[in-house]
Amino acid sequence: QVQLVESGGGSVQAGDSLRLSCAVSGRTTRTYAMGWFRQVPGKEREFVAAITWSGGNTLYADSVKGRFTISRDNAKNSVYLQMNSLKPEDTAVYYCADRRAAGLTSRLRKESEYAYWGQGTQVTVSS
Repeated sequence: QVQLVESGGGSVQAGDSLRLSCAVSGRTTRTYAMGWFRQVPGKEREFVAAITWSGGNTLYADSVKGRFTISRDNAKNSVYLQMNSLKPEDTAVYYCADRRAAGLTSRLRKESEYAYWGQGTQVTVSS
């Protein structure tokens, strides 16, 4: 059974940095891409960033472009999200997700593209 486990969340001040990690275990088939999403109570989960597994192509939400960087380590079956210049509006539960089918990179913004999800890690940014 595929499991995704996020770590690295916490409480920081505005302007600080955090690095989220997501480790994947139990994988028996290849992955095509991995993504990060976030959700605040009462709102829909929103796309943050994604990376293709073979080519390392990246995609970002406009709200985090230039501040967040997604990366992956194929050997460790892990994906990371480096978050710099954090803002209070970045406060959310962050989820990593695993895409198990080929498709357009542009579709990586959609939750429906991902087959497996982690349990989430809380990020709180205070002003």
